[in-house]
Parts: sequence; C-alpha cells; structure tokens
Amino acid sequence: MGAERLLVLCLVLGAVAAAAGQRRRPSTVAMGALFTYDSVIGRAARLAIELAVDDVNADKAVLAGTKLNLITQDTNCSGFLGTIEALQLMEKEVVAVIGPQSSGIGHVISHVVNELHVPLLSFAATDPTLSASEYPYFLRGTISDYFQMHAVASIVDYYQWKEVTAIFVDDDYGRGGVSALGDALAAKRARISYKAAIPPNSNTDVINDVLFRVNMMESRVLVVHVNPDAGMRIFSIANKLRMMASGYVWIVTDWLAAVLDSSGSGDFKDMSYIQGLIVLRHHTPDSDAKKKFISKWNNVARNRSIGSALNSYGFYAYDSVWIAARAIDQLLDSGQQINFSADPRLNDSNGSTLRLSTLKIFDGGEQLLQQLLLTNITGLTGRVQFDSDRNLVRPAYDILNIGGSGSRLIGYWSNYSGLSVVAPEILYQKPPDTSMSAQRLYSVVWPGDTTTKPRGWVFPNNGQPLRVGVPNKPSFKELVSGGNGSDNVSGYSIDIFNAAIKLLPYPVPCQFITIGDGLKNPSYDDIISRISTNSLDAVVGDFAIVRNRTKIAEFTQPYIEAGLVIVAPVRQATSSAWAFLKPFTLEMWCVTGALFIFVGVVVWILEHRTNEEFRGSPRRQVLTIFWFSFSTMFFAHRQNTVSALGRFVLIIWLFVVLIINSSYTASLTSILTVQQLATGITGLDNLVASALPIGYQAGKFTRNYLIDELNVAASRLVPLSTVQEYADALNRGPDDGGVAAIVDEMPCVEIFLSHHCNFRIVGQEFTKEGWGFAFQRDSPLAADLSTAILQLSESGQLQRIHDEWFTAATCSSEESGLGAVRLGLGSFWGLFLVCALICVFALSIFFVRVCWQYSRYSNSEAAGEPGDTAAVATAAVAEIQPTKPKPTRLGSFKELIQFVDKKEEEVKKEMKRRSSEKDTRGAGSSDAHSASPA
Repeated sequence: MGAERLLVLCLVLGAVAAAAGQRRRPSTVAMGALFTYDSVIGRAARLAIELAVDDVNADKAVLAGTKLNLITQDTNCSGFLGTIEALQLMEKEVVAVIGPQSSGIGHVISHVVNELHVPLLSFAATDPTLSASEYPYFLRGTISDYFQMHAVASIVDYYQWKEVTAIFVDDDYGRGGVSALGDALAAKRARISYKAAIPPNSNTDVINDVLFRVNMMESRVLVVHVNPDAGMRIFSIANKLRMMASGYVWIVTDWLAAVLDSSGSGDFKDMSYIQGLIVLRHHTPDSDAKKKFISKWNNVARNRSIGSALNSYGFYAYDSVWIAARAIDQLLDSGQQINFSADPRLNDSNGSTLRLSTLKIFDGGEQLLQQLLLTNITGLTGRVQFDSDRNLVRPAYDILNIGGSGSRLIGYWSNYSGLSVVAPEILYQKPPDTSMSAQRLYSVVWPGDTTTKPRGWVFPNNGQPLRVGVPNKPSFKELVSGGNGSDNVSGYSIDIFNAAIKLLPYPVPCQFITIGDGLKNPSYDDIISRISTNSLDAVVGDFAIVRNRTKIAEFTQPYIEAGLVIVAPVRQATSSAWAFLKPFTLEMWCVTGALFIFVGVVVWILEHRTNEEFRGSPRRQVLTIFWFSFSTMFFAHRQNTVSALGRFVLIIWLFVVLIINSSYTASLTSILTVQQLATGITGLDNLVASALPIGYQAGKFTRNYLIDELNVAASRLVPLSTVQEYADALNRGPDDGGVAAIVDEMPCVEIFLSHHCNFRIVGQEFTKEGWGFAFQRDSPLAADLSTAILQLSESGQLQRIHDEWFTAATCSSEESGLGAVRLGLGSFWGLFLVCALICVFALSIFFVRVCWQYSRYSNSEAAGEPGDTAAVATAAVAEIQPTKPKPTRLGSFKELIQFVDKKEEEVKKEMKRRSSEKDTRGAGSSDAHSASPA
C-alpha cells in the first residue's frame, strides 16, 4: 500500500508540474513587422512574412502551444512617419521586430530598441554603417552592402577599369553603400572619380541635372546605388541624354534585380533603355523548399490579385520570421517569461500627450538576442548563420547582363572565391581560390549592342583642356623650349607628345603652361608635385622616370633612353723622344724579346741537321739564331726552313709576329695622335673616389642621385644651367673654380658635345632610366599615350623626330679616342702560351726521332765491327758456331751530342753503308761453312 501511494503522489506532482509549465508558456507571443506596404520590396515581403507566420503556427515542432501573433506597421517610405509607426509598434509589447525595410529608419529606431531591449531583425536594411557595436540590438537578416560593393569592385577590377562614377541616393542607404564602394575599390587600386548624389524624392529635373554633370566627367563606368521605387527614372533620363550608348558601362546594385523580378514577365517599355547593364542580385541556391514556397506565394498572390511578383527580399523576409520564431521557442524552452517593465526615464511630464510611458522594456530581450545570434538553420536563402560581426555567413550575388526582354546570368560573386561561373554552393565544397586566373565571367553584351569591352573613360567633356606643364629653362632648347604662351612651346619632347596625342582615338585639347622664368632651371620635382596637388593634369619635357616620382605621378612608356654619363675635358697629348717605347709595357718588351730568342733557338735546333744555312762555325750559328729571330719581325729572314717541324713552328711564329706588329702600330698611332684626359678622370669609380668638384644640371634629379645613391658630398656638387656654363666650368677646371667633370643625362650631353669638341664622355653609362610624360595617378591617358609611343616607335616616326633635333653636330664623331692605354702582357699571354707550347711540342717530336735514330745508328755500328777472319775460317772448318755479337748500348752524352751535330744525310749514308757490309760478311760466312768437310 505504501508503494502504491508513493506512485500516485509522484503522478500527481508530475501533472501539477506539467500544468504549471503550461501556464508559464504564453498562449501568444506578439512580433512586429516594419516595412512600406506599397513598395517593390514591401509587396513581396508582406505576403512572405504572412506565409511564414502561417507556416510557423502550423508547425507543431516550433512554438508548441504558443501562437505567433504578427503586428505590422506601414512606414510609408517616410523617415518621419516610419519612426512614428515604429514607436507605436513598441507600445504593443512585441518581443521582436522584423524590419525595418529602410536603412534610414533603422538608424533611428535602433536607438529606441537599444533602450527597450527589443531585437530588430531587418530583411532589407543593407547600410553597412548599421554596425553591431553602435546598435547591439540590430541584427541584419540579409546581406550587407559591404559585400555587394566588394562584388562591384571585383567586376571593375576584372575589366581593368581604374575610375568609376558613383550615382547614389543621398541618404543613409546611399552614402553608406558608396563609402563601402570607395574602400573596396581602393583595395583594388581603383577609385571613385566623381560622386553624383541624388536627393531623396527628387523630380525629373534634378535627376537630369545630376546626370548631365556625370556625363561631363571622364569616367564612363557608372555605378548606380539608389532606391528601387524611383531608380528606373534614372535610366529613362539617361537614355534621353544618350548615356545608354556604346562606350558606357552601367553597373547596378541589387535594387534593379528586385524591380525586374517584381515585374514578372517584364515591362518591355522599360527594358528598351536598360540594355547592356550589369546587375547584381542576391544569390539564393535552388532547393525544393524554395520551389515550393515560390509556387505557394504565386498562388496566394494570384488569389489576392497582387500585381507584383516575388523577389529575393521576399526570401529573406520569410527566413527572418523563422529565425525569430526559433529563437523565441528556445527562449521559452529555457523557462524565460515574457515580461515587460516600465522605464522610469519615460514618465509623462509637463502635460505631454505623447504617452511615452507606454514604451516598456522587454525583460528577456538580452536572452532573446543571444538566441538569435546562435541561429544555425537552412532557409530559403541557404545556410542561415551569423558570424562574429553579426553578418550572414556565405554572402553571394548573381551577376546578370540585361539583354533583349530579360537578363542573362554571366557569373557569380562570393566572398569565398570571388568571381566565378560556378555556383558558390559548389565552390564551398572546394578549397578557396581567389587568384586572378580563377576569376572569370561569361561574355557581356554592353550598351550599344557591342561585345567589345568599353574603354571605361573618355576625355572629360567639361570644356576644360588638359593642363600640361612645360619647364621653361635657359638652355637645351632642342629638348623643350617654353615661350609666353601655349603656342610658343617647341622642342623634341613637345613634338613627341603632339605626335602621340594625334594617334589617340579621341580628341584631347591641351593647354601648355610654362613653368620657370627662363633664366634658371626650375625644379623638376616641384613640377611633378603640382600633378599630385591637381594644379596640373600632366607634364611634358625631359622628365626622367625615377623612383620617387612614380610614387606621385603616373608615367608613360619611355620615349628615349636617358642614362647618366660623365663628361670631362681633354687635351692633345705631347710627344717625346722615347714615345716609340710606350706602346708596350716593360714586362711586355722583356717577354717578347725572350720569345724571339726562344723561337730562334727552336728553329735552329729543328733545322741544324738538315739545313746548310743553319750550320757552320759556332760564331756563325749564334749570329744565325739572332738574325733569324729578329728578322721575322719584318718578315725579312733570308734562311729557308726545310724540315716539316721547322716550317710548322715558323708559320705559328709569323702569325704571332703579325699580331704583335699590328698591335704595336695601332697603339703607337693612338699614343702619338689621341687626346688625353685633362683631369685624369676615367670613369664613375675614379670620379666618386676623388675629392674633385662635380657639375650637374640644376633642377634635375642628378643631384639627389649623386648624394643618395653614390654618397657624394653635397659640397662637391656645382649646379649649372646652360651649355656655356658647362663649357666654362670644365675649361676652368677644379683648380680655377670650375669642375673636374659633369654628370648629366645622355641626350643633354649629346647636345653639349655637338658644340664643344674639347670635351668627351668618359666611362660607361651608369644608369638606365628614360624620359616619359607624367600624368595624375591612375590616369587612363598614361596607358593610352604609352600605346601611342610604341606605335610611333614601330612606325619609325620616333627615330625621325630624334634625328631632326639631334643631328646638328659640328664636331667629328671620329675624335672620340681618349687616353690610349699601354699594352701589357695580359693582352697577349694566351697567344704567347700557345706559341711556346707548339715549340715545346715540336722539340719533343724532334728529340724522340733523334733518339730513335741514334739507337739504330748504335746498333748498326756494333754489328759492323771487324773480326778475325782466320778465326772465323778455323771455326767454320771445325764446325764451331761464331761468337754472338756484343749487346747494344747507348753511347755517352758526348757521343749523343756529336751524333746530333752530324748532318742527317751523312748519318743515313753511314747506316746504309754499314748495312751493306753486314750483308756482305753474312754471305762470306755462309760460303765458308758450306765448304767444310762433312
């Protein structure tokens, strides 16, 4: 009995607890919705929200036993009325609000919900400045324009445009989006060149004025970020201004996709003047749930006679309701009560009729917000989850191209892999690839029905010519000469610039502005800096393309090479009585003389045994060696060589003598006639190491280069401006207040030397920069002018212009030899080594042959020694064999020398005679043997 009672008691307590739990869970929960009923987004969102609430209430797995009660308020596209409606909604004790639709209202109402702790879950407020740090109770249930503007920047970068014009509505939504666009473009090294703000609710005349100013700008890449309800008027007016023609690029944010999707089959009247546009649209992956919802939405809309169709904002509105419902369900499951408490700060006072006391604080607001942030579901828009910045994960956009009566999908963008023709949900399964090679879009039909990518800019049609700065300096007029007006500028650089401008496919009016007083050189760095301050649009002249200038200006392709060289004075060399010894160094003279004697000895050895001209008394043979050796220098030797080795050595030696003679003659001629450096400066290292003063052209980059790169003391540098100053400073020299050398660019030096023949370039060109035309950073003119310069080069016109300005030389170009150098052994040691090796080789063959000959000669001598004939006869009779000959042995060294001294012909005769005697003795011995008795 006790156990039964205990069981009954437990059952009763469980039932009581269950009943208490049911009492704690409310029967209804109020949720608000803020949007404009009669708007492109509102019409799709209203029905989507209602369908979502119906689906939530019909789903027993969510809010079981609790009904979701939806309270909607119409903001009427007005910031003021929208704020009032939002406050009225807060009076009805809603636990969360779906909306607002407008970013402007979102900014205002977010301050209210921060105090009342009511979470806002917006499906359409895309302004990036609605940040979580400032508005902790604001949660964005759609994609922020931060990501959309990065998608636009990726498209701009993909087509390699550098400047865009932003057309936007002048409210929080428009300004926030354009600010994000500027940051995104800057990351791609592009920029917004002009911002065209359209005031909200502007009439046709205001929009016309804004677009007229846009059309005066140079950029033809137009990004349109406005509200969907008034945005179509922009294209209607742009069409009348002929801004929908070829050459224009229109990139439109997702508002236009919402308009087109909402129009259903499309308004063909509107489609006629939006051809060729690139449009972004929220990417929502295909799914069965999405298809089912679209079908349900269309059926209900048809039954209710709703004229507009569904767009992507309707999907986000539907998902937002489910996000809030699941969070409320989790809140109730945790045992949290739905309670509101009064805010003592909102007590009515001073007879106010605003009834602020009706606004109450939701006690569970903080817990509900945390449940919202933990959302992780799959909705109509794909995966629904918030990152650490409270943005939806995996933001992605479809990229559409308007054409015909509809649009064509040309690719996708996602922050996971950038631009692609593959759907983002497929790429999420692979490692991210954001390389340039992976970025791809399908072909686009641009405005004007062309598939050729527009250049993206034209010369601005605002009546202002291109402001071109030209240096006005007192000298080197051949390069650039600036007068008092734009019609008086001339010179090599000006001709190149004008020729390149004529090759551009569009007119570019120019206004030349001379800088400088013509009495001294202006600072070229200061002229370049005027581009960065927008005082000039471009500069033309002898401007070197150097590192520090490329940081503030955009340079074209170099039109001439202009490396730095050194110019020094020269003087005529004075002759001396011993000048004939100067061509060779002492070492060279000694080695050459030794080689002459060595070759003479070698030839004597090779010819001595066979050539009568190399025989005789010792005195005669020594004289022959010396005579033969030195007479070969003049190819006047009388002795003929008869041996093969001797002739081989002589041929090689005569070649060596030819080289020595030619080198000596050339060096002596140079020494006796060449000009010599007056200061001893022979190159860059010599100049930098010395303490002599150095001249440079004032205003040019040369001074900074010498100081910063070569560590030359500034006190050694002397600024010079004119050709005459160059000549005077070099003529005076360092001892008389002048300079030892001048460092300047090659074209300037060529002009200087064409008028002054007593100066020469020493050493090599030690930099490789060139001259180019400078423009403002990222100016498209720089790229087009570079193409034109290359075209001038390929056609030969660049060289013709150069010859026209640089061929008026009065000095002979042949007088360019400087400081003839004495020839040393280092220039000939290879030739001498080859000659010596050949001589050694010939001697080796000769001595091997002599030794072999001497061996044969010795053997024949031993075999031919006279014997005792009687003894031989007796031995024959007695049938005794003859004694064996003595073994062969080499004679002494003295005998070898005596053998070598013999004539080869005599040696051969002696060996032949001995061989015959041997044969005779052999025959006699054989007869005696046969005559003996058996």
